[in-house]
Amino acid sequence: MLYLMLIWDVFVVCLWFFDLRRLPRPEQVEVLRLWHDPLGLAEQAQVTLEAVNHSRVSISAQIFDEAPETVSAGLPGGELLSIHAGNSCSLTYAISPSARGDAEFHDVWLKYRTAWNLAERWARARLSQSVRVYPSLREARKLRLYLIRCRQIELEKRLKHQRGQGREFESLREYRSGDEFRDISWKATARRGKLITKIYQVERSQTLWLVIDAGRLLRARINGLAKLDYAINAALGLAQVALYSGDRVALLAYGRKPQQRVAPNRGSAHLRILLESMAQVRAEGVEADHMLATEVLLSSQNRRSLVVWMTDLAETAATPEVIECTAALAKRHLVLFVVMAQNELQNLALEGPENVHEMYRQSAAIEILQRREVLLTRLRRQGALIVQAAPQGISTALANKYIEVKERSLL
Repeated sequence: MLYLMLIWDVFVVCLWFFDLRRLPRPEQVEVLRLWHDPLGLAEQAQVTLEAVNHSRVSISAQIFDEAPETVSAGLPGGELLSIHAGNSCSLTYAISPSARGDAEFHDVWLKYRTAWNLAERWARARLSQSVRVYPSLREARKLRLYLIRCRQIELEKRLKHQRGQGREFESLREYRSGDEFRDISWKATARRGKLITKIYQVERSQTLWLVIDAGRLLRARINGLAKLDYAINAALGLAQVALYSGDRVALLAYGRKPQQRVAPNRGSAHLRILLESMAQVRAEGVEADHMLATEVLLSSQNRRSLVVWMTDLAETAATPEVIECTAALAKRHLVLFVVMAQNELQNLALEGPENVHEMYRQSAAIEILQRREVLLTRLRRQGALIVQAAPQGISTALANKYIEVKERSLL
């Protein structure tokens, strides 16, 4: 029996060695990682791993992808695939990115064997690559109705000539008593031999600045996403609406220092630049320098523009720095202050306390809401417009306010 066992073992080892020799070499198996759509924050996406067997032996394989934790909690893959000789087979798995920016995908591992199931080989496909996760593209798609409305407003303004204090040239006429000397067109005066005055109209196309605070106040998470993520999603949607209506859009994202800065421009190519810049904005663990952001904005934009400032308020006894900065900006620009409503505090303030602990919690919530309302009232007195909405509805509220500004020609 010992001799028979020894002969059997030698026979099995020989079969294993023969099966091992039959296994395709790693260079005979090609692995590809295929992307179907751009990656958006908190959006489901599909990734396909395709294995091509260039050998003459059919194999059964398991594929594992080294995906980052911000994209997939576990190790994607693991299903058993049958890849016939000279053919290919693919494995598709779903991911849901939880952070914007660049996500680093590493190698793909392949474990395969023949139909004999005696020998097994591991192979590594070096497919390390960096993939960018963009802000939520789903929010931008929801604003199509606002795009149509903005186009209607733009066409109405093209048909309606509005003379006013704008600086967009409209026509020429003879000088009249009371006209400003700075508006005289000296070239036209020299040609005609009499004073000719330039007539201006209110600008149909304005400049929109998206100012995004990336400080600690926007690191708070609501339903799995940070406030900064909601703010950037809303900014992207508003940029799409504004560019479609003909406005020039600029971006300033800042923490202790400016993180992203994009000059005003228009067009689909500019929207792509804004999208790339917003994807790289990161929340910082310290208070943002609002004064520095104000100085950068005032030095970059001289003409009157709409400044959409997305930040949050610290409900403290002292006056927040952002209030003073808003007063400085409001002297030259129209400031639209965007803050997110504290729904959990509002619900807590409305609840009836059942014990002393809940009573103190309710009192604190009421005090915070009162201080917040006092700060917002000060901003309104300084001439700023206010948009306060829940994080899930901030995009719609901001688009509605922008359309109202355009319809009323507040610029």
